[in-house]
Amino acid sequence: MTEPSLAHLLDRLSWLERRIRDAVSARRLTDPHPDDPFRGLYLSDEAIDALLRSHREPMMPALPASAEGRLGRLAEVGELTELDVELLLVALAPDVDSRFEQFYGYLNDDVTRRRATAGLALRLCGLPEAAAAGRARLDAGAPLVAGGLLVVDEPDRPFLSRSLRVPDRVVNHLLGDDRPDPALTGIVRVDGPEVEVPDADRLAVALRSGVRLVYLRERLGGGARALAEAALSGAGFPALQVDLPRLAAEPDRSELARAVLREALVRGAGVVLGPIEPDLANPAAPLENLAHPSVPVLGFGRQSWDPRWSGTPPLQADAAALPVAMRSRLWLAELGERLAPGVDPAEVTAHFVLGPGQISDAARAASVSALLDSGLVEAVHLRAGARSQNAAGLQRLARRIEPAVGWDDLVLPTSVANLLGELASRARYRDRVLDEWRMRPGGGRGRGVTGLFAGDSGTGKTMSAEVVAAVLGLDLYLVNLATVVDKYVGETEKNLERIFTEAAGVNGVLLFDEADAIFGKRSEVRDAHDRYANIESAYLLQRMETFDGIAVLATNLRANLDDAFTRRIDVVVDFPLPEAELRLVLWDRSLGSRVPRADDVDLGFLASAFELAGGHIRSAVVTAAYLAAAARRPANMADLVGAVAREYRKLGRLCLEREFGPYLDLVA
Repeated sequence: MTEPSLAHLLDRLSWLERRIRDAVSARRLTDPHPDDPFRGLYLSDEAIDALLRSHREPMMPALPASAEGRLGRLAEVGELTELDVELLLVALAPDVDSRFEQFYGYLNDDVTRRRATAGLALRLCGLPEAAAAGRARLDAGAPLVAGGLLVVDEPDRPFLSRSLRVPDRVVNHLLGDDRPDPALTGIVRVDGPEVEVPDADRLAVALRSGVRLVYLRERLGGGARALAEAALSGAGFPALQVDLPRLAAEPDRSELARAVLREALVRGAGVVLGPIEPDLANPAAPLENLAHPSVPVLGFGRQSWDPRWSGTPPLQADAAALPVAMRSRLWLAELGERLAPGVDPAEVTAHFVLGPGQISDAARAASVSALLDSGLVEAVHLRAGARSQNAAGLQRLARRIEPAVGWDDLVLPTSVANLLGELASRARYRDRVLDEWRMRPGGGRGRGVTGLFAGDSGTGKTMSAEVVAAVLGLDLYLVNLATVVDKYVGETEKNLERIFTEAAGVNGVLLFDEADAIFGKRSEVRDAHDRYANIESAYLLQRMETFDGIAVLATNLRANLDDAFTRRIDVVVDFPLPEAELRLVLWDRSLGSRVPRADDVDLGFLASAFELAGGHIRSAVVTAAYLAAAARRPANMADLVGAVAREYRKLGRLCLEREFGPYLDLVA
């Protein structure tokens, strides 16, 4: 049984065939040599004389088109007139029925030209070749050509002898094939709406009212793409997702943009275009090529709309972050029965800033990683899936560290551990405090969480930052000062801006080690160096105010940091040198259970006699382990005391009898 759309198309083509029969009969009546075997390969003098004597009349008007089927829908969406539809059918015929190639070769008086020319198409549609109204339907701005539904080839030829061609995608659509244009592979995705998004209903009302250009400014975790898809669905449009950076990178991007418009027209769809990134070439060309009264275009990006992108002012809106309840529904919808009992994905991932699409991808990643274990998605799998959505841009500017420690690995005073827990809680519950309870309204302030870790070298600042990241299920990104500091004026600020911008879109903890090197105090201006140094500090003060991520500043010299940073820091943690009781735990944990110990090892003496930070104790234990391994025996007291003496020399401290006691001879 033939599909109604295809039956309608074949019915229209049968009408065209009858018209061609009439045209062939008329030609034979005026042909001086109808039996010439070389007909179509040359024009004789008699044929030219016959053409000069004949008066060419337009053919009878075409039959009215039915509004049924795909052809009718395409005419409605593409705003095609009845004449446009007839021209489309004339150009389409050879792609559907091969006999029309021979018909057109005969009527063109050239067997090599098997497509309808502009002149032939006008005559078959009942118009004189010189009719301005008919010719206008084939110019570059006409709906058929501008929408990519019809291509006028051979622009160097006279207008009437230019060939007309219908792109394969249009032919395939009219024949019932809905596969996208192969030229758009990797650039366009055809997806339906998958999630409920705030403000989608309001935006759908605007689209139904005739708005055809919308720009969505994406906030962190906002999911502008999902908002655009949901709004189009609410307005009755399928969505075409267009990867704008990939489209802009193609050399034939203008042709591809027209192919996107053609795809939207044949589907009756809207276009979701983005992301529009700051380093992207001017998106004005794609927006211009996609402009059509029947195709809504919804662009999105993190930057503000630039009026130079389009002469048509868009409807502008913000894509805000998803509420916690909606994020929870998305997680549950994606995971379903695969979720382990008692695991609340919204609670586990509350501190992750993810949009709807990222949640969907994170859930799939968590499900895959769970297959290595029981198959049920646990909290660890959820965090791993959420981390998998981090872009790689920040890794070019900072070193990524996957945390491998936890609270049990820290040996710190209770007061310090409590402050670290407070920092983690601020990161975990900032949605509730800042968004639901509105504790930071106005002023353009960011939603970031910042901690200052101050203390001597080796007191556990870096390890504590790693533990905070591990507790939150985040990666730790250690900023490399070599990628930040630049001797040229203004370059350091640019490098820092790149780091802050990338970090805002990454679910991770940003660690500035030796922070006093870049967060230094402002000073009195005595020369140009002081002035530019102050500009750098002033920039950082402003940038920390608007930062949306999680950052830790670690320094050995807290006094060197500008006092103005203190107000912008949420938690200040001072790391003291450990007391003897904690040093004993540090010595024991550093040796661990795998390093063989001799009977003379006295950890109590080591803890009470030597006032060392945890980092130095760890270094001494590693040195002692190497000494024992080289001697092929368990680590003894001589190895440990000798390693302490080496640490003392590195620190510039003297080995005194009151500290080393009976073991001073071992040092000597």
